[in-house]
Amino acid sequence: MILTVAYLANEFPSPVEPYVVEEIEELRRRGVRVIAGSVRKAAPDETLRAKCVPQIILRPPQTIILLRALWLCLRRWERIWGLIARVLFHGSEGIRQRMKALAHTMLGACYAVLLEGSGAQQIHVHHGYLGAWIAMVAARLLDVEFSMTLHGSDLLLHATYLDVKLQNCSFCLTVSEYNRNYILERYQVQAEKVLVARLGVEVREITADPAPQPKKNDALTLLAVGRLHAVKDHAFLVRACSQLQASGVSFDCLIAGDGPEWRNLDCLIRVCGLQQQITLLGHVAHQHMNSWYDRADVVVLTSRSEGIPLVLMEAMARRKIVLAPTITGIPELVIPGKTGFLYEAGSMGDFVARLLFIRSLIQAQVDPHVQPYIKSAGVQLDQIRRAAREYVYENFNRSRRLQAFGDLFLRRIGPRVESIPYEAFVLQQI
Repeated sequence: MILTVAYLANEFPSPVEPYVVEEIEELRRRGVRVIAGSVRKAAPDETLRAKCVPQIILRPPQTIILLRALWLCLRRWERIWGLIARVLFHGSEGIRQRMKALAHTMLGACYAVLLEGSGAQQIHVHHGYLGAWIAMVAARLLDVEFSMTLHGSDLLLHATYLDVKLQNCSFCLTVSEYNRNYILERYQVQAEKVLVARLGVEVREITADPAPQPKKNDALTLLAVGRLHAVKDHAFLVRACSQLQASGVSFDCLIAGDGPEWRNLDCLIRVCGLQQQITLLGHVAHQHMNSWYDRADVVVLTSRSEGIPLVLMEAMARRKIVLAPTITGIPELVIPGKTGFLYEAGSMGDFVARLLFIRSLIQAQVDPHVQPYIKSAGVQLDQIRRAAREYVYENFNRSRRLQAFGDLFLRRIGPRVESIPYEAFVLQQI
């Protein structure tokens, strides 16, 4: 009998979530029949679409599907009554959140209708947002198991009804040890249900370090990569650049990404008079990012919440110096002074000071007149670049991570799932 898994994402395929496509393809390589689904229709992306397309798109649902979903709910009311009672009578959620949960319950019934007869034995959802409630309801109606992967904001910022989702899932994957500990400390969930499955990036075989390229000028080039969303806090970066300008520091700042904060950022850049120093690049296709990474002296991250960001992994794999906040699972990737630099989250003074320190180390590599101890520090910067590359190669290598994910996933949905204790799964792989 072929193992069949229904895999649901909020928006699929998405250029900012390549790991969804990669995990589906990994399961299919192992002979698993995967029914890929998306809550809403994604914007066209030919690169991703050529690899994997959703077989089910839930929104907007067809009228006939809605009617069948309603009938399914009536016939199997006892399976979902506990969830509906939780929404209506318990918890501290507001009216708007409760109404959304009821709407998502109906979408879950629609999902169950579309999966009926497919032979799906497991429903897995990536991210703990609305798709997780939908998958949970569908699993209840179909009497199959439900599992999910949690990243960052879906756990730390937007955890609506996460207690219910964790209680009902057969297992939960998450991307960092920080996240796992956070879940176990705040939710009543069995420890063996929560497992770490890290993400990874493509890392080629390690070769000799390239010869350092001298800078054409003394301007410090910063690069930030990520969707323009409030949680990424690019406004923090713009304000930091304003302080650099006030200090007389020569710099360029490149911001690659698109999103709802574009207009606000553009306005802030103009208010600060930084149009000549800061460039909003818009969405840059992944295959075109190399040239921008090549230009950067420092890749910066200013997010308020993250899992373990792929952008930091990609920068480190390219031997780039990174500067990121001390939040969530980031210290599991960026080891201060060894694989990169960290600053105190939310501290503008610390962020700017770290940038100035990194700038002094970079200048030490190109200025023959600097003091010997500073010159030695510049050599240390080369060691950090090398160590960052090696650390990502060993611990966040995409091919290894996908193999680990596939092993873990199939073990958890196999017949011996009850007997598998939690093991530091990822740590055993590195």
